[in-house]
Amino acid sequence: MANIYIGSDHAGISLRELLAEKLTAQGHAIKTFGPVPGESSDYPLAARAVCDSVLSNPGSFGILICGTGIGMSMAANRMPGIRAALCGCEFQARACRQHNNANVLCLGERVTGPGVALAMAEIFLASEFEGGRHLRRIQMFDNGVN
Repeated sequence: MANIYIGSDHAGISLRELLAEKLTAQGHAIKTFGPVPGESSDYPLAARAVCDSVLSNPGSFGILICGTGIGMSMAANRMPGIRAALCGCEFQARACRQHNNANVLCLGERVTGPGVALAMAEIFLASEFEGGRHLRRIQMFDNGVN
């Protein structure tokens, strides 16, 4: 089981709470970040808190949720060492781990149903990085070659 940090802004609270509940029941250690219901918030703050936690705890993962997932993915990917992937289907959730060694999954509560979001989170957490040619490519963008 993994240590998972889940953060959201006000547009992702319901999905954040659902994922935290379901993933805790599966045995994962969960810590959440973000506002309480009815409170507005800025998504870069939740992205920073989750990403700092992921970077401080090797082998852990993050899940970031806003309305579309776009803002969260943009904020997260500005942090060195974070490989955040905005996913909309199970194939993408698997591929971003296998090929890109993503350590943060980004989701949009307004565009992804809760069942699909949970399935993507489970696949993301269960998938392994394949290494090989994929490692070379990750090293290229980690080292500023693009």
